[in-house]
Amino acid sequence: MSEKQTRSDYPHLHPITTRWHDNDVYGHVNNVVYYNYFDSAVNSWLIEQGGLDIHQGDQIAFVVSSGCDYFAPIAFPETIEIGVRVAKLGNSSVHYELAVFKAGVEEACAAGRFVHVFVERASNRSCAIPAGPRAALEKLLV
Repeated sequence: MSEKQTRSDYPHLHPITTRWHDNDVYGHVNNVVYYNYFDSAVNSWLIEQGGLDIHQGDQIAFVVSSGCDYFAPIAFPETIEIGVRVAKLGNSSVHYELAVFKAGVEEACAAGRFVHVFVERASNRSCAIPAGPRAALEKLLV
């Protein structure tokens, strides 16, 4: 995913307001903060659209792999949107592709990816993606 992405490449855009402490000493959002944005966008979707119960549910999802390519900086106090799509949906894992967009800008500032593996909370052993989250993820499959 090294080429720039555009808003239309993503079926879901999750709004985020950058925060003062997201900026680093260079005056832009630090690279590690992008992973927080990605995690927030995906988990908000799973909770709101898929009914995932992150506090009491029998299944949870762990990030097992991640990466990001950066094209242009963002900084507080910008409003951004995180594009979310599913590239691959397996039995217990899902491969996400994400992008960061400044408000009103068509091309992405960054493109990321990560893999979730669903596990049984009690054992931390992989399990099938529950029906609710699976149905929500299918809506993002490209």
